[in-house]
Amino acid sequence: MSKTYNVAVLVGSLRKASINRKLALALADLAPASLNLEILEIGDLPLYNEDADGDSAPASYAPFRSKLKAADAVLFVTPEYNRSIPGAMKNAIDVGSRPYGQSGFSGKPGAVLSASPGAIGGFGANHHLRQCLVFLDVHVLQQPEAYLGGAGNFFDENGVLSDGIKPFLQKFIDAYAAWVAKHLG
Repeated sequence: MSKTYNVAVLVGSLRKASINRKLALALADLAPASLNLEILEIGDLPLYNEDADGDSAPASYAPFRSKLKAADAVLFVTPEYNRSIPGAMKNAIDVGSRPYGQSGFSGKPGAVLSASPGAIGGFGANHHLRQCLVFLDVHVLQQPEAYLGGAGNFFDENGVLSDGIKPFLQKFIDAYAAWVAKHLG
């Protein structure tokens, strides 16, 4: 019997109907049985402030940190804002990696997928996020790289994933499943 790995998915866009949220849900549908993807909501996390952490930490920090620490792996699905990651994504990384020495990210296999209606597919956000993940000791999947430009055309008016992008997403999630198994198996 093969192991099922729990994957914490962080979506950088807070919009309920965001392209990146739809992509995260599509990846969950395409994932092999060895991966169980769960989106961890980041929109209700107050801005990280070390003075407000510890015993008086905001109530939303504890369940987020607990779910992150319990996950076997992490997957980041994000748009690009101003050639970087959205503030909510950076804040979630700060909350999840604190208090110092208690990071929920450390040692986990991860992957980054960036998507944008623009042509370069969130390239800047993807690489900026990878820079953060190096420090956090996340073992990031290197290939296939996932910068998805033209993402506004990936879903029809009913929210159905187009056949044009589905093979790449399948390749990506299958490679990620092998990456997770390699690091945890």
